[in-house]
Amino acid sequence: MTDMTRPLDGLRILDFSTTIAGPHCSRLLADMGADVVKVESPEGDLMRSRPVQRDGFSTMFGQLNAGKKSIVLDLKKPEAVAAIKKLATTVDILVENYRPGVMKRLGLDYAELSRVNPRLIYCAISGYGQTGPGAGRPAYAPVIHASTGYDMAHLFYQQGRQRPDNCGIFVADYASGAYAMGAILAAVHQRHATGKGQMVDVSMFETLVGMLLGEVNRAQFDFEMPSRPMYGPIEASDGYVMLATASEKTFQDMATAAGRRDWLTDPRFEKYQDRRMNWGLLVDELEEWSKKLSVQEVVAALEKQGVPCSPYVTVTEALQDPQVEHRGSLCTIEDGGGSYKSPAPPFRFSGSPLQSGPKVAALGEDTKTVLAQAGLPPSEIEALVK
Repeated sequence: MTDMTRPLDGLRILDFSTTIAGPHCSRLLADMGADVVKVESPEGDLMRSRPVQRDGFSTMFGQLNAGKKSIVLDLKKPEAVAAIKKLATTVDILVENYRPGVMKRLGLDYAELSRVNPRLIYCAISGYGQTGPGAGRPAYAPVIHASTGYDMAHLFYQQGRQRPDNCGIFVADYASGAYAMGAILAAVHQRHATGKGQMVDVSMFETLVGMLLGEVNRAQFDFEMPSRPMYGPIEASDGYVMLATASEKTFQDMATAAGRRDWLTDPRFEKYQDRRMNWGLLVDELEEWSKKLSVQEVVAALEKQGVPCSPYVTVTEALQDPQVEHRGSLCTIEDGGGSYKSPAPPFRFSGSPLQSGPKVAALGEDTKTVLAQAGLPPSEIEALVK
């Protein structure tokens, strides 16, 4: 494996992004072999201050930025902007997630940088996209969750609840980062044919709206909802189980597991549309069986019949699943506070390796080397790093 090239070996990226969406995108590209140079302010990415802190080093920052180089430039200074323009001639891709207009004010927008590097692929991730009446609105993932209807859609499935959930898992960030990665690689592929780069405009708002499959359709058409959400916990004697009967076969298999083959000819449940509208009744009858059993016994009975299901576990418990070790789902990364585990990319290639990190660069540790490789004379480099 060590003699094999990684899929993106040879691609060079300037990464101006901060917090989560952009860094997640560029971390995935780095894992696939891209040479990613993270451009930070003298204060550093704000994620460097986030927990868990060990001797001043953040594990959250490390998870998002392992395997990248770090340079520090104060973009308020004209000489730093000039240095970026010099660097831009040497890279394939630029990633940024500032509010629209910031890079233009700095003189580092796509229109400007494409003049010095027509092959540049310039990816801008923002809350609402680069154009339109809402383009300038400030946004972080929790705001996007609220403004897209995502949070209210989620609340709809929580029966008896009125207050939207608190936000601790930033779906919009990670999904937008993944979409940005795919769009960037599509632009790289097109560049092989055209010889030209292009702007990639990623909207977090549109990313999340695109994930609301049923909700977007229900917003346009009359749509009768079932008496109870079709994907929810089933109660056992000592906890809960999630199961998914998304096909006729899995419904039949669930009926077999519960000893209720009569459901297959019951007019309330026999056909999908009837079953859907009577789902609450079906769950009530299913729980007459499941509440007599432990979670382990319910899962065993369902799995014996091939029904997709799982007990509810904590993240700590999930990371102890033997599948995690078998797949190499966690990798070891290292920073000034020591080593720790981080999620590896969720995909594997049969013909090339992946490598996550392992090193997390200290703030600005690569500044002199990267600028020298870009052709800046030593006197200019020294002036920039003072």
